[in-house]
Amino acid sequence: MEFEFTQEQQVLRETIRSFAEEKIRPHVRTWDAEGRFPKEVFSELAEMGVLGIIFPEALGGAAMSYVDYVIIVEELSRVDPSVGIGIAAHNSLCSNHIFMEGTREQKEKYLTRLATGKTMGAWALTEPGSGSDAAGLKTFAEPKNGGWVLNGTKTFCTHATVADIAVVISLTDRKDPHHGCTAFILEKGTPGFKHGKKEDKLGLRASDTGELVLEDCFVPDANRLGEVGHGFTDALKVLDGGRISIAALSLGGAQGAYETALQYAKTRVAFGQKIAEFQAIQFILADMATRIEAARLLTFQAAWRKDRGLPVTKHSAMAKYYASEVSVWAAERAVQILGGYGFIKDYPAEKFYRDVKLNTIGEGTSEIQRLVIARQVLKEFV
Repeated sequence: MEFEFTQEQQVLRETIRSFAEEKIRPHVRTWDAEGRFPKEVFSELAEMGVLGIIFPEALGGAAMSYVDYVIIVEELSRVDPSVGIGIAAHNSLCSNHIFMEGTREQKEKYLTRLATGKTMGAWALTEPGSGSDAAGLKTFAEPKNGGWVLNGTKTFCTHATVADIAVVISLTDRKDPHHGCTAFILEKGTPGFKHGKKEDKLGLRASDTGELVLEDCFVPDANRLGEVGHGFTDALKVLDGGRISIAALSLGGAQGAYETALQYAKTRVAFGQKIAEFQAIQFILADMATRIEAARLLTFQAAWRKDRGLPVTKHSAMAKYYASEVSVWAAERAVQILGGYGFIKDYPAEKFYRDVKLNTIGEGTSEIQRLVIARQVLKEFV
């Protein structure tokens, strides 16, 4: 594994960092307070190819690598994780599911619009009664008149109220939830398909999250994504790549929190000296830097393996698990270093603290990641 970025990757990192500083940072507090999805920022990122990072140019994508993808999501999340998670969800979930399992016609019709940013994408798996138990779906698709009639409700769906295209995973065989799920592509405006409540969240408030509701929603079989009964197993493959992006999201949030703490420690004076000169603060900063770097290595290793077509189930789960836990720990330490100022909105520490908690929950909780890792290591032991 190469530990240095290429010259092109260095330029990419600097470009995304400059964009985040100039176009995102001045508005972070306002977007957070209003819970407003910044469409204008996503439009600009689309022009830069960031809404189609990992897809071929022939399909409107930027044809970049997963290492490039991690760089982009980390740099955006370092300033505002709300933007980082939007890019991660759009690329890794909705768009990537269509790229991995879609027909040529589906890719040309839908993926080209998603990759160029002409439309936003949503991916709907979670339901009010099934989160970690993803096989416990209730949404059901019944075959009818050359298509399917869908009924059910999806929740905690990123881009629920702003998406133009959604991939929805539904039961098609109630007797076999693990092998009886099928994915479908739905377009905004389809009769019986609408968004429900937009969630009022603890953190990541500028990221749009809400419900998708299906009431006697007819979908032609041409919009079935993948084979009948393969929806659940296909979703697991999608999540293998998605967890790399959540690790990158975690990495960016942790780095942002760390830099906030470091900057404050180098300027705050107490007992006649800057608090960065106290050994107690130095040890916390040293631990933060070390854990973040370890998370970075795990994340880029997973991306490196993905780029080479190597198995990534274990490595993406390890990266997502460790990086997400580090992001929560680092953000809590940042709040502590800032003391009372860490508890008020004039400083970014409290926002990072709120934002990063989702990292240990979304796309598989830390507990689920442990199960995935354990199963993989037990398979390897002979």
